[in-house]
Amino acid sequence: MMIECTNIVKSYGALQVLKGVDFSAEPGEVVSIVGASGAGKSTLLQILGTLLVPDSGRVLIEGTDVFSLSQQELSYFRNRRIGFVFQFHHLLPEFTALENVMMPAWIARSGKEDIRRRACSLLEELGLAERLEHRPSELSGGEQQRVAIARALMNRPAVLFADEPSGNLDSKTREEIHDLFFDLRDRHGQTVVIVTHDKELALRSDRMVEMKDGRFI
Repeated sequence: MMIECTNIVKSYGALQVLKGVDFSAEPGEVVSIVGASGAGKSTLLQILGTLLVPDSGRVLIEGTDVFSLSQQELSYFRNRRIGFVFQFHHLLPEFTALENVMMPAWIARSGKEDIRRRACSLLEELGLAERLEHRPSELSGGEQQRVAIARALMNRPAVLFADEPSGNLDSKTREEIHDLFFDLRDRHGQTVVIVTHDKELALRSDRMVEMKDGRFI
C-alpha cells in the first residue's frame, strides 16, 4: 500500500471537520476525492500531504508513520517523497520557470548540474521547452500550472497530491491538464490523489471516493 490512513480526526475549535476517516491508495493509482464544499476534502489532503497534523489517527506513506517523525525528518521526507499541485500555482514571481522547477532540488541540496538537467527535461516533457526563461507573469494559466506540476515532480516523489488543479482554467486547458496527470502516472509511476469538483476528471480516475460531513460515503 502506498498510502494508508486510519481514523483521522481533525477539529477547528468546536467544529469537527474530519470524523474518523480511513483512506488508502495503491502504488500508481489515481484517486479522486469529491464532495461539496466544506465536506473536509482539502483538510484531508493537507493531512495526507503532512502539511497539517491531525488531532488523532495515523498516516502511513510507503510504510512510514509520517507523524511519528521529528520536524526535521518530516521536512526531509516531504521534500523527497511528496509532490504538491495547487489551484493557484504558488510560483515565485521573481524566478523563471526553470528556477521555480529547480527549487525543491535546491532545498534538497542535490548536485547543481543534475538539477538543471532534470528541470529542463521535465519542462520539455510538459511542452515548455521554449518557456524556460520566462517568469510566471509571462506565462498563461495553463503554462503556469504545467510549471507547478514539473516542480512537484522535480525530486521524483512517490505521491503527488493535487488540490483543484484545474479549477481556474478554461475548458480546453483543463482537459490538457487532466490528460497530463494520467500521462505522467503512466510514465513516472506516481500515486496521484486529487481533490476536485470536476466530475469529468473524477470519473476518469482509477477510483473516485466521495466525502460528506467529514466522512466518506
